[in-house]
Amino acid sequence: MTSADLVLPPTDQQTPTAALLQAPEAQVLELAIGDMHLLLEQHGYVIALYPSGIRPEHERRLHSIRSVLESDRIALVKVDLPPLGVAVLVRQLRQLSICDFSPGVVASAARLLSHYIYAGALLNSVAKLDRVPVSLKSHARSWVPGSQFAVLAGPEPQLIKVGPAAEPLAGPEFRTHLLVAQGQLQSDWVQEILAPAWKVQAVHDTRLPADSARWWGTGRLVEFAAHLPDLSVLYQLVSSVRRERCQWCEMELIGDRCAFCSAPLAAPENRRPSGGVLQLEAGERSGP
Repeated sequence: MTSADLVLPPTDQQTPTAALLQAPEAQVLELAIGDMHLLLEQHGYVIALYPSGIRPEHERRLHSIRSVLESDRIALVKVDLPPLGVAVLVRQLRQLSICDFSPGVVASAARLLSHYIYAGALLNSVAKLDRVPVSLKSHARSWVPGSQFAVLAGPEPQLIKVGPAAEPLAGPEFRTHLLVAQGQLQSDWVQEILAPAWKVQAVHDTRLPADSARWWGTGRLVEFAAHLPDLSVLYQLVSSVRRERCQWCEMELIGDRCAFCSAPLAAPENRRPSGGVLQLEAGERSGP
């Protein structure tokens, strides 16, 4: 992980922590290469998950380390989620890492699981928000004192002006927990209005990530992320997807692209015969 505040506390005693891949100004390249080499020696593979909003020099550092080590055991996975959503996804991959999935499946599961994270924020202004489409009308309303906006960045962008007659944000149709990070905006709207509307099973508070204000364009916000908390459900979700073998680096994967070498999945007529597909009964829950 590229920021310590994106490493959420584990949900149980089995969930491992995450290693910090520090920014260039915090660690010289030689030490960063040494740390990565040590991680590879200890664990065999490294999945480096980082947000799309990371500073360019930090992203170049990650690619430089992989290039110097000439390693095909390092997956660089860029995620287009708000900071709190990234933190949730990091914890989910940490949970899956103790299961019987191969490194390639765990790494490529990031794209799958990001579609099941409802990441958004309550904002006092959308004037500087450039991550989610904002209409001119909403921009104009940002200048009205006391205005608040509920914004969902993913899985589908949404934006509403909060008010008594406003329709709630369209939320998940499955059971979730809601993680809430309070910024400089003092409001109980997320806990008292959004959580009941989304029928979340539990609400948990956490610290606001340092990069949230930059991502959302304001420090006066409350960030939130609804997510699947149960490892057995995450396991079933990943297990239900057909596994393929990367034609380039031979890593196992799910989806249409290898997380380790970025090669796209070969066309069906060019694939080698697979060993089979795991079939799950409807409603069955498999455990690790």
